[in-house]
Amino acid sequence: MAGSFPKVTALFPRATIPALAIVVLSAVHAVAHPHVFAEARLDVEINADRTVNRLKHLWRFDDLFSSTVLVEFDANADLKLDQAELTEVANTVYASIAEYDYFQLVTHDGKDVAMQPPPQLIVDFQDQQLIIMFETKPKDPLALSGKVDFGVYDPTFYTAIDFIEDDYMQVAGLPEGCSTAVIRPDPDEAIAQNQDTLDQAFYDTTTSNDLSKIFATRLEITCGTS
Repeated sequence: MAGSFPKVTALFPRATIPALAIVVLSAVHAVAHPHVFAEARLDVEINADRTVNRLKHLWRFDDLFSSTVLVEFDANADLKLDQAELTEVANTVYASIAEYDYFQLVTHDGKDVAMQPPPQLIVDFQDQQLIIMFETKPKDPLALSGKVDFGVYDPTFYTAIDFIEDDYMQVAGLPEGCSTAVIRPDPDEAIAQNQDTLDQAFYDTTTSNDLSKIFATRLEITCGTS
């Protein structure tokens, strides 16, 4: 897998990551707000039989969080992360987000799709920023019909992960008769459509874990039946 991603700087021209702070999550600030920000890239690969092969995720984290990780995991205090230290970061992140399905959003006609856990996370440090890469596959064959949506979101609201450019969401092997669209929900419309859920979440924090899904940017593939 390590060779399946080009150099990160080619995927993400040096952007102003603090701009990620301007997120629609501020509309529900009474519930929570993010403390960590990351740019994301998602590549969806489709098999010849019109089923989803795998998702390839790449996240690049903001300078502040990256520097915190460097300080916490730089065991030999040489101001860089060697391979053993990067592996420790990968293992820690892997364990901490496992219960949240690795922040993945995958739905088929509005219903959640179960995904296999990634075999591993690959962690790197480039230009003083933390990079995380991993791949996942659907647990059961996921055929392209109707609407299939892909994205990332942190159900705890602690991390804001977003796709700064539409081109950061790509599909390889899109079948004939299918189309793609990048959906960026309008905050006001999303709140209006989910007002009951939001009202309940204000009083019951046990319901808040799905709220950030409402605002998540997603790649939508629309197909007729094969």
